[in-house]
Amino acid sequence: MEEYAREPCPWRIVDDCGGAFAMGSIGGSLFQVFRGFRNAPSKSPLIYQGMNRRLLGSLLAVKERAPIIGGSFAIWGGMFTTLDCSLAHMRGKEDPWNSIMSGAATGGILAARNGPAAMAGSAIIGGVLLALIEGIGIMFTRMSAEQFKPMNPQMEEAQQLGTPFGQQQQYQ
Repeated sequence: MEEYAREPCPWRIVDDCGGAFAMGSIGGSLFQVFRGFRNAPSKSPLIYQGMNRRLLGSLLAVKERAPIIGGSFAIWGGMFTTLDCSLAHMRGKEDPWNSIMSGAATGGILAARNGPAAMAGSAIIGGVLLALIEGIGIMFTRMSAEQFKPMNPQMEEAQQLGTPFGQQQQYQ
């Protein structure tokens, strides 16, 4: 199954790395807003000062952690896309197996510092997760293709000719 809408591989790596950084930064910001608000000290004799401290704690947590989370996402996205492009080049075809193997390899490589057991576990999780994502994508593609399939081939031919179904066009 060819994907024609994708960028060529060198640019796809940069594009996916930047997209993953943006996604991680935005998601990390949302998570850190709530975490910083909840963990900030609220003890103050004045109510508005307690709320200000919580809001400042929220902003501080976003400033400290969101770029780190975005960077982690960027590393994952960049490595995944690099491996995906490499596998597509080596195997000579674009198919779901490239993504599944790339997900497993990325999980294993990023967990290498934690030892072989962690590498194996992360590789299995990465492969299974990407297999689920690819499987769901294939399922949705097939389901959406069914809705555009013609019901009756004779009816479609008649519609293309501009005649009502079942009637012969008479020539004078």
